[in-house]
Amino acid sequence: MIKSAVFGRAVVLAVLLSGSVAIQARAQEIPEAHLAAARDAIKALNVTDRYDNILPALAENLKAQFIQSSPNFQDQISAIVNEQALTLAPRRADLEKEAATIYAKSFSADELKAIATFFNTEAGKKLMTSTPLVARELGRAAEIWSNGISRDLNAQSTAKLRGVIDATPLEMPAAEAAPAPAAPAAAAPAKAPTPTLNLPKP
Repeated sequence: MIKSAVFGRAVVLAVLLSGSVAIQARAQEIPEAHLAAARDAIKALNVTDRYDNILPALAENLKAQFIQSSPNFQDQISAIVNEQALTLAPRRADLEKEAATIYAKSFSADELKAIATFFNTEAGKKLMTSTPLVARELGRAAEIWSNGISRDLNAQSTAKLRGVIDATPLEMPAAEAAPAPAAPAAAAPAKAPTPTLNLPKP
């Protein structure tokens, strides 16, 4: 079990290494000054901070898998996986390079400098820290507003429609209308009597 897991891990690492080469190739297409401005911007924006826990989480998951299959080697497994995770920690820089490349392709160097300048000010820092709370409060406000709009739209539309409906006489559908009484059949004309001849007897 451990051998297969280690082999799978090696394959993943090989793919990651090939990806880092691609990142470097893309980064070379952008001037260094532009990438530097992008790095300053993503640092000010804390763009990649959310990914700090990826490697520790991967290490913990891998340890759990190994320990489940070989519980008698728990200490050795933890020590080895932690050691290997530390050797991979410098690879965190690859993500920073990728983020800088993405931002450099999306913004000009001057725009990135302006972004970094603002978010390094007290107002910019406060905006970053307050945004999650502000977003939650705005979501609640929008929900309350939406409920009020829905209630008033329903009530006002119902009142208007009720006035129109009440003012319109109810018409019975043609299919349900009672059939008109049939006209009485015309009386047949009386039959004239057949004339008889009174001939003299011989």
